[in-house]
Amino acid sequence: MQETPQNKIKIFENKRVRTVWNDDEEDWYFSVVDICWVLADSPDFTTARKYWNKLKQRLSEEGSELVTNCHQLKLPAADGKMRETDVLSTKNVLRLVQSIPSPKAEPFKLWLAQVGAERLDEIADPEKAILRGADFYRAKGYTENWINQRLQTIEMRKELTDEWKARGIEKEKDYAILTNEMTKAWSGLSVKDYKKLKGLKKENLRDNMTNIELVLNMLAEVTTTAISKSKEPETFSENLSVAKEGGSVAKNARTDIEKRIGKSVISPLNATDKPALEVKDKEITE
Repeated sequence: MQETPQNKIKIFENKRVRTVWNDDEEDWYFSVVDICWVLADSPDFTTARKYWNKLKQRLSEEGSELVTNCHQLKLPAADGKMRETDVLSTKNVLRLVQSIPSPKAEPFKLWLAQVGAERLDEIADPEKAILRGADFYRAKGYTENWINQRLQTIEMRKELTDEWKARGIEKEKDYAILTNEMTKAWSGLSVKDYKKLKGLKKENLRDNMTNIELVLNMLAEVTTTAISKSKEPETFSENLSVAKEGGSVAKNARTDIEKRIGKSVISPLNATDKPALEVKDKEITE
């Protein structure tokens, strides 16, 4: 089954439901354990997993096709690692809902329909996905100027990963290595050390960057993409060199900015103080 490179977390009544989009079928696949957690009102994932194991055994004994139609895909676990997880398509999730007596069944069905409709809308009109992203950050309290920068970085990141994919880079760990070297080249810090500076653990580093950091990181990615298209690297080692080269361009820009303002732009600030992430123009010129 062809799956998209990025899995998504959907929220139903303040509980997360892990999903992955199938491009070929144009359909969502949902984590079964997460659905059991929601509908069976399980107190935790361990209980939800036990509930699903018992339900799966009963359905198998009844000859239900649900168990046959259940696939396993890698989804992000609580520890941040990608682990094999039972998933079902939207149609089969609706069948599963019928097997779990719950007052949340009807609201959950409506939620499923909304999730599917939103994804199809985004495919037809990508601008809707951007607007939803802006609403997400706005609801979390980020400033409008910061949001504009963050949305641009998402677009630039996708162009870079598309270029890496075209050069034969497919494994997530390889993406991480390339990103790490590019980040180190422009910021002087590995991704791990950068997150440590900001007091982060599993949080997204870009969601905790100032707008200047976002711009420099975006410059590194745009430059890496352009150099890659020009040089057409064929090996991982060559892609690594290109990533470092792209990062060095952003490093030169960072050095120039720091000379002008007299301080480092690599900041320990994080999203706990979202307004502070927007560095005003006067702060740069002062």
